[in-house]
Amino acid sequence: MPFALALTIVLALIAVLQIALALGAPLGHFAWGGQHRVLPARLRIGSLLSIVIYALIAVLAWDRVRAIDVVPDGVAVVGMWVVFAYFVLGILMNAISRSRPERFTMVPVTIVLAVLSFCIAMGYGELAMPAGELV
Repeated sequence: MPFALALTIVLALIAVLQIALALGAPLGHFAWGGQHRVLPARLRIGSLLSIVIYALIAVLAWDRVRAIDVVPDGVAVVGMWVVFAYFVLGILMNAISRSRPERFTMVPVTIVLAVLSFCIAMGYGELAMPAGELV
């Protein structure tokens, strides 16, 4: 469970950034390629959609470690490997950003997310019994 908790905390922190971006904060150099100081409408919508994706990833992670039971086990296992691949791709995308602040901020954050999602996908920190089963 510690990996799912850490993943959730990091995702929540990034969600705060995405909310600020969606509300028009001049922090665009940290996201979406860093080309806009204030995001245009389409990227603000993208920031809001990112928050939904973060929430789904957190639910999937908690399900994978068996803290909750929302999706079938096979979906949680495969889903976490997809999440891991998503974050590995995110490392590459952030690394090639023209925005220096995005590269120096988001690459390390995305590496942390990739490592945490790998640990969760591998089953590290998994509870011994499925959620909802009490002895």
